[in-house]
Amino acid sequence: MSKDLKTASVLAFERKLDPSDALFTSGNWATRADVSGWVAVGLREKSVRGTISNRLKTTGQDPAKLDAAIQNPNLQTVDVAALPANADTLKVQFTLRVLGGTGQPSACNDATYRQKLLNTVSGYVQQQGFNELARRYAANLANGRFLWRNRIGAEQVEVTVAHLRDGKPASQWTFDALAHSLHDLVAPAGESAQLAQLGELIANGLAGDSHVLLQVTAFVRLGAGQEVFPSQELILDKAASKKSKTLYDVDKVAAIHSQKIGNALRTVDTWYPNAEENGAIAVEPYGSVTTQGKAYRQPKDKQDFYNLLDAWVLKDKAPAVDQQHFVIATLVRGGVFGEAG
Repeated sequence: MSKDLKTASVLAFERKLDPSDALFTSGNWATRADVSGWVAVGLREKSVRGTISNRLKTTGQDPAKLDAAIQNPNLQTVDVAALPANADTLKVQFTLRVLGGTGQPSACNDATYRQKLLNTVSGYVQQQGFNELARRYAANLANGRFLWRNRIGAEQVEVTVAHLRDGKPASQWTFDALAHSLHDLVAPAGESAQLAQLGELIANGLAGDSHVLLQVTAFVRLGAGQEVFPSQELILDKAASKKSKTLYDVDKVAAIHSQKIGNALRTVDTWYPNAEENGAIAVEPYGSVTTQGKAYRQPKDKQDFYNLLDAWVLKDKAPAVDQQHFVIATLVRGGVFGEAG
């Protein structure tokens, strides 16, 4: 191995789990076998009068000042989405492509580094295969993690995953999502065979052995008229927006961003420090969790993606098997990982 081998300054990978946006429709649980009469869930605006409830500065805690502030209404206009009054079930549907070529850069300006990287990933595939990662991705389909807040408090959640060929289901699996824990990624014994079959199909797709296009359909029994939760839009120009909350829609149909679906599917990292207490997190180079304001894979601990990858590729120091899974899962995630100038 040449001592001059360095990480390429241009190094990028395409994602290998490629979901679509997830669209919302509504109907009744009893008729979920025939959704021809189900209707799209739309968005509507609501103007509300809120109260002052934020934490006040020390100077604002004077009783007279607080009384004066409360007299000023906190007026807001927000987007909301809800089931109709005659429908008790939310249907969430998206497609997922599983692509081969993990570890093959879409851009790399160093041929020597590219070949060494391909050899490294090839060695992992020969020794470990994609079975462990694929089983975890399959578990996140089965447990309905991609539903996010819509899963919380649901009476029943049913997820069907169909393998599409020529636009038609060649095979399909149905899961009771609430029977699958979000924490351990392990299926109940009664459904482990189905999960194993789905995981094997995803592994074949990652290995490039077959074309894999999945259609994922979830039925969530929430109750008639209940609020549902599409993605919230990030408004960069807040001064130009009249609403304090803007929800995402596709042609006036409430939806979840494909990026948010992808984040849920790649929530498979249980190999970071303190994972036993915190549970699985999304695969990210530094193990970052924005909702917790914390990065669990600190460079100083040599457990981040870059330190692990460089040691593996440049120095032939293979990480522990668990950390190998993490490195390959990050390549499946995709991104731009070149050496900083």
